[in-house]
Amino acid sequence: MLTGATFAAGVVSACVSRVDTGRGAVGTAPSQPTDAEAFRAARRFADLPFGRIAYVERGSGEAALFLHGAPLNGFQWRGAMDRLSAYRRCVAPDFMGLGYSQVPEHQSLAADAQAAMLVALLDALEISKVDIVASDSGGTVAQLFMVRHPERVRTLLLTNCDTEPNSPPPKVMPVIEMARAGTLADATAQWLTDKALARSTFGAAVFRDPSRLADETIEYYARPLASSPLRRAQYHAFHLALEPNPLAGIEAELKRSKVPVRIVWGADDDIFSPADANYLDRTFPQSQGVRFVPGGKLFFPEEFPDVIAEEARRLWRVA
Repeated sequence: MLTGATFAAGVVSACVSRVDTGRGAVGTAPSQPTDAEAFRAARRFADLPFGRIAYVERGSGEAALFLHGAPLNGFQWRGAMDRLSAYRRCVAPDFMGLGYSQVPEHQSLAADAQAAMLVALLDALEISKVDIVASDSGGTVAQLFMVRHPERVRTLLLTNCDTEPNSPPPKVMPVIEMARAGTLADATAQWLTDKALARSTFGAAVFRDPSRLADETIEYYARPLASSPLRRAQYHAFHLALEPNPLAGIEAELKRSKVPVRIVWGADDDIFSPADANYLDRTFPQSQGVRFVPGGKLFFPEEFPDVIAEEARRLWRVA
């Protein structure tokens, strides 16, 4: 999700159990990484009771479901999908209110509604069970999905995301206030005409190296969020639905989970701290431990897709 204090300011003017530091990653980058044009060409829509849900699908066999953060969309996972589509049928949907999904005006955009939408999407794609890989607010939805539909989750890989004690995190509150004031979409739209602003505010807060945030990536993320009055309103509504805490009361259910979980955490994130990763590790009975990624911030999966691919393969027990 947008990092509040840094973003708002920009547009308006380790000893723990079962932890490794993860220095270096094993994996081979594809010779032709997926770019925005290729991802756009691969986009499909599922007509569901919730609306027309955008998704990209690659690979075959057992399915993996990739859940993005805000204000991103499924494009966040292109690098991981490049590396993992040889092992799984990779599906990356856009949440309602973000990305390229098209939903009715009064559709709820709360996390529980997003989880219900994912059930409908998987049913439409004839997928009974998934490995989930989730980031940021996508991690909120992943946790809700898992406790409500445990029979449909094979494994769960969580990167920096909400936890019950920290949802929404304090640094996101200024963004929620911008959504409440109706100014968030206008601020995000400025990225389309001022890419340097996008990199120096949003990019600097959530990426280790914001200079590598390409123009086409900024366009792909920001363009749909300000594309119409309805989409602007839904972008605001998505953020307003982040409170009250959608994970309130979930801890007891997480403690009963039998799903294998791996936690991979950007160590330099100041929105979701290492304490959040350690909380998840303690809470999930089948946690496979924490890997901290040095230099990684909130959206490190986009910069370090080899790490995600390595950890997913380990969790999935594939060569």
